[in-house]
Amino acid sequence: MKSNTPAAVNLSFKNLRRLYLFALLTIAITVLLSQLLIQYNLHSQLSDSKIINISGKQRMLSQKLTKEVLILNFIADSKNNKEEIERTNEIINLWKFNHKALEKGNDSLGFPKEKSKELSDLFIAIKPNFENIVKAATTFLNNKELGIKEEENQKLVRIILKNQGVFLDKMNEIVEQYDKEALEKVRLQSKTEYGILIFTILVLLLEFIFIFKPTNKKVEVLISKLLSSEKKALKLAYDTEIISEAKENSVKELKSLNYAMENTLLYCRVAPDGSLIHIGEKFAKLLQYNPFLSDKTFSQVLTPIEKEQLAIDRIIAQRQKSGWQGELNLTSRNDETIWLDLSMVPVTIKKEESELLIICFDITERKKAEQEVERLNFENVTDKINQQKVISSKIVENQENEQNRIAKEIHDGIGQMLTGLKFSLESINLDDKEKAEQKIEYLKKLALDIIKGVRTATFNLMPPELSDHGIVSSLAKLTQELSKLTGKNILFYNKSGFDKRLDSLIEINIYRLTQEAINNAIKYADSSHIIVQLSHSNNILSIIIDDNGKGFDVNEAAKKRNSESGMGLLFMKERIEYINGRVFINSIVEEGTRVTFNIPI
Repeated sequence: MKSNTPAAVNLSFKNLRRLYLFALLTIAITVLLSQLLIQYNLHSQLSDSKIINISGKQRMLSQKLTKEVLILNFIADSKNNKEEIERTNEIINLWKFNHKALEKGNDSLGFPKEKSKELSDLFIAIKPNFENIVKAATTFLNNKELGIKEEENQKLVRIILKNQGVFLDKMNEIVEQYDKEALEKVRLQSKTEYGILIFTILVLLLEFIFIFKPTNKKVEVLISKLLSSEKKALKLAYDTEIISEAKENSVKELKSLNYAMENTLLYCRVAPDGSLIHIGEKFAKLLQYNPFLSDKTFSQVLTPIEKEQLAIDRIIAQRQKSGWQGELNLTSRNDETIWLDLSMVPVTIKKEESELLIICFDITERKKAEQEVERLNFENVTDKINQQKVISSKIVENQENEQNRIAKEIHDGIGQMLTGLKFSLESINLDDKEKAEQKIEYLKKLALDIIKGVRTATFNLMPPELSDHGIVSSLAKLTQELSKLTGKNILFYNKSGFDKRLDSLIEINIYRLTQEAINNAIKYADSSHIIVQLSHSNNILSIIIDDNGKGFDVNEAAKKRNSESGMGLLFMKERIEYINGRVFINSIVEEGTRVTFNIPI
């Protein structure tokens, strides 16, 4: 029984959310650490290749130095002798610089200062030969430059030749030692990458066992419970209607109850103490309440205003046995006014156990229409009410179409990709490493596609750019995404550098108006180029949407209020009036259309 309570379901989902976040964090840390380790090893190997190259070059330079000394020993021409001395000095300087960089390390070349014991011993062993060659070559060049001590030069040449062979042999050992250590690093990196691969596969397997599989079962159980609750609520509503008819309640309460039951609009079940037992999906959406993430009383769900909550709690306490029907004026979480026609009917579930069935429907638009009717003359009342009914019908139709589209996207796209991810995980064979690596790469790509699908679905519902960064950033993102999806050239220009934030209600209406205008240009105008321009003055924000489509007759479209185009224009005008703005539509057949929105700021 405890598992069926809202608190238990809420706790279960919190645990699953924590596990899921932990799994994502584990994968992210694994990928980050593996990349850092691999990049560090690659950087070290690049340094090793340069060291080996310089070490090999040292052998060549020692041979070249010996060759140059021998050439100088036999040159008689003073001019050539001077050039050879300069060239030999350059060779000695380069040879000494490279040797010092290899032995002591060099930051500019990326040579490490710390070396293995073997390399340190080899450099100590080669040091006397290196110094003998440098000293003999330097003395030899000085003598040659001064033209003195030829006999001493012959001895110096023999010293150079004697140490040069030993230097080459020991330098070969140094190069081989560098090569050996570089090979060990490559082997270590290979083992490290295999370890990372095994760890990643293990993490994915554990996530499937402890997160994805339990989540799937939880969702199945939850859907089953929701369907069961819906059936019970419908049956309870039907029984309530029969009881109300039998007891001959007031005509107004019966009319409200029949209307709610026939259209299955807004309903919930409440305990006599005011705690919420169950709330319908449409009711929860209207009140922006998530029953899985919070546990509140009925009055707290309806409104955040404490005074209004006390009034609702007082009605429940006083009329929980006799029932109540009436209209409530509430303030939503967005500080908007909501009118509800609410019927509270006591229902006996078992002996000495009862609950309240709350059935209501949103009459906010009707109340707004009534207020509008009061200031209009009698001749315009009927026409205005008809327009509101048509607009309300269109809004409901658009909402249903959008919900069906999103459900289809999730089922056909994300759902199928998650199923593919499940089957691919189950088919991984760790014994066949090559195929396992290929499947892991495929799983990575599939995971990216799932993330992209989720982002697309959430973007279509409510772009995060709008709440995070404002209207300018969200319009830029909208044009960019629509351009990618449709293949058309859709460009956005912020001509006046507008960067201010507006009221959230104004921003969402501006966004929807611009989105509607762009979609109309894509869907009906057959345009290839669409330009959205934003500019502002001290008190006016202006948005212009230009397209090079086929255009239309604005007057004819406005007359056809029952057509899709006529309703689109009417809906656009109603929305812009809601934020005290104005819309101007200019269109020329076969040339294009310009839609301009001016909003006071």
